[in-house]
Amino acid sequence: MSAYRHLMSPITIKGKTFRNRVFSAAHAPGYAEAGLPGERYQAYHEAKARGGVGLTMFGGSSNISRDSGSIYGQIYVGDDRVVPVFREFAERMHALDTGLMCQITHMGRRTVADAGDWLPTKGPSAVRDPAHHSSPYAISTREIARITSDFADAAWRCREGGLDGVEIIASSHILGQFLSPLSNFRDDTYGGPLENRARFLLETLEACRERVGDEFIISLRYNGDESNESGIDADEGVAIAELVARQGCVDIINVNGAYSGTDMGVSEYMPGMAFPSAPYVELARRVREATGLPVFQSARLSDPATADWAIANGCVDMAGMTRPLIADPELVIKIERGDEDRIRPCVGAGYCLDRIYAGRDTLCQHNVSTGRETQLPHAIEAAEQGLRCVVVGGGPAGLEAARVLALRGHQVDLCEATPQLGGQIRIAAMGGWRKDIVGVADWLVAEVERLDVRVHLNRYIEAGDLAEFDADVIIVATGGLPREQLPDGGGELALNAWDALAGDELPAGDILVYDAVGAHCALSLADRLSAAGGAVTLVTPDRQAGRGLGGQNYPVYLRNLHNQGGTILTDRALTGLRSEQGRLSARLRHAFARSQEDVTADVVITDLGTESLDDLFHDLVDASTNFGEYNHEALVALQPQPRDANPDGRFQLFRIGDALSARDIHAAILDANRLCRVI
Repeated sequence: MSAYRHLMSPITIKGKTFRNRVFSAAHAPGYAEAGLPGERYQAYHEAKARGGVGLTMFGGSSNISRDSGSIYGQIYVGDDRVVPVFREFAERMHALDTGLMCQITHMGRRTVADAGDWLPTKGPSAVRDPAHHSSPYAISTREIARITSDFADAAWRCREGGLDGVEIIASSHILGQFLSPLSNFRDDTYGGPLENRARFLLETLEACRERVGDEFIISLRYNGDESNESGIDADEGVAIAELVARQGCVDIINVNGAYSGTDMGVSEYMPGMAFPSAPYVELARRVREATGLPVFQSARLSDPATADWAIANGCVDMAGMTRPLIADPELVIKIERGDEDRIRPCVGAGYCLDRIYAGRDTLCQHNVSTGRETQLPHAIEAAEQGLRCVVVGGGPAGLEAARVLALRGHQVDLCEATPQLGGQIRIAAMGGWRKDIVGVADWLVAEVERLDVRVHLNRYIEAGDLAEFDADVIIVATGGLPREQLPDGGGELALNAWDALAGDELPAGDILVYDAVGAHCALSLADRLSAAGGAVTLVTPDRQAGRGLGGQNYPVYLRNLHNQGGTILTDRALTGLRSEQGRLSARLRHAFARSQEDVTADVVITDLGTESLDDLFHDLVDASTNFGEYNHEALVALQPQPRDANPDGRFQLFRIGDALSARDIHAAILDANRLCRVI
C-alpha cells in the first residue's frame, strides 16, 4: 500500500470514479492551435495520464464568446468546431483511465482591447483593470443574459465532446468581477449586497446545468478570499460557496485563496517558492465544511506528503498538483512504484507561469520534455552501441548531459573542478527565499549517482588530462565566470554578485547593487542584503527592475525591497567606478537623457552577466572529428551529429550551457538533453 493512501485512494463524483485524488488544475499553456487543443496540447496532457494522474483539467481560461479576448493563447469554445477535437482528446485520456474536464470563462476586463478582434473590454462597471490596464465599459442586463447563454452553450459543447465535466471559472474573470467589490460598483440588481453581486454567477450556473443535464460534472473555481487586496474576505467567500451549494447546480468547488487581479495578486494567487506550502488549505476546509461539496485546491501542494496531509485532514477532496506534474508528469506512477525519491521536484521557481504572463508557452525550468512531448519524449532510448564519454563541468548542463548519456547506456565520466556538483544553482540557492532552487541540482546529482556515472570532484581538467579517458565524445560544460569590466574602468573595485551571495559574511553599509542582466541574481542579492539591514540601492539600465522575470517573481522582489527600505534607480547604466576617501563613486549614465550623475556607496556589487569559460574547448578543437561544431539542422531534428569534418580527429567535441552562451537553467539543460539523447 502506498505511503500516501489518502492521495492514492479513488474518489467518485457524480457517478464518475477517478482512480486517485491527484488532479492537474486548468491552465493555459500557450499550446493551442487556432483556438483548438491540437497534438502538442493533447500530448502534454497524455504524458500526465500515462503517469497515472486521476483527473486533468485543460483549457485554462477557455473563451466562450468572441468578445472575451485571448491573451494567453486560450482555447475557443464559442463554436461547434471544438466538439470533434474534444472527442478525440477525451478518447485519448479515457483510454488511459484519466478523467478530462475543460475550464470555460469570459475574461471581462481581464484582457486587452488591442489584440485579436480589437473588441472593447467589458465588466460590471467602467473600472480600469489593474493588471492588464484595459478600460472596460459596464455591460447591460441584455449582455449579461447573452453571456449567460454563451456559457451554457460552451458547457454543452464540453459534454458533446465526451468530457467528464466542465469548470466555470469566476476568480478575477467576468463572473468574479461581478462578485468582487473591487470591480462591481453597480446600483442595479447585479450590484450592492452579496446576493445581487452573485446573481450573474448563479444564473450562469443554473443555465449551464439546464443545458448539460444532471449527469455531467460542473465545477466552480472562484476566489474565496480577496483580503490580500481588500476585496472579498474569507467570511464572504464562504458565504458565496454556501449560496452556490444551496442552489444545487455545482458538483465541485475549486477554491482560490487570493485576489489575482493585480500584479502582486498573481504571485499570491499561484504562490511560488517565496510562500509557504499549502497556504490556503484552511480556507478550503472552511468551504468544504460549510457546503458538504467536494472541494479542490491547487495552491502550492508541491509534494505528495503535503497533498496527502491536506486530504487526510479534511481540507480538500482532490489535490491540484499542477506545477509538480509539469516538473514530473510521472509523479503518480513513481509513488505507486515506491520510487518517490526519483520524482523530479517542483521547486516553485515560477518559470512555467512567468513565461505565460510574458505571452510565451509553458515550459518547466528543469524538465525540458514538458510541452515538447512530440519532440523530446520523457523517456530516453538506449543507444545501439556504448561509447566512452567525458563531461567536463558539473553544473546543470553537465549533470543533464551525464544523466542522459548514462541512460543511453554509455560509459560516462563527469569531471568537476570544485568540491561539489551543482554549479551556479548552488549560488542561486543562497539568495534568501530562492533556497528551494537547489532542488534542481539535488535531483540531477541523485540521478547521476543512481546511474553509476563516475564522478571526479576537485578535478580541474586541461586538454592533456583527457588522454587517460580515451573518450569517443567530450562535452565541455565548464560554465562561465562573472563579467567585471566597466566601459570607463574601475570594475575591479566592485564585488561580483556571485561572490557576494556565496560569501561567508554579507556586505553592510550603503550598498549599490548594479543589475545589467534583469534576472534573479542581483535582485535576490539586493533582497537579502536589505533584509539584513543594508541600505541598498538597486540600479538597472532597464525601464524596470527584473526586466527578465515574470509575474511569479518580480512582485515578490519589489514588495520586499520596498518593505525593507531599498531604493530602485532605473534607466541608468553603470559606466565606471573610482575610489574617493574610503568610499566608491559610481558614474551612472541615464539611458534616455544621456546625462551623467555620480552616486557614492560603501560597497558596489555588480551583475554584468556571465562570460563563457571556454579555454578547454578551444584547446581541444583541432583534435576533434567535428572541430567542435554543431550541425544545427541535425540538432533540431534530433539526429546524430556528423563525425567526419576532420579525418585526423580522435573524438567528437561539443560545448553546452554557459560554456557555449550564457543563458538560463532551462537552456543549459535543453542543450544537453537534445544533444545527448542521440549520441
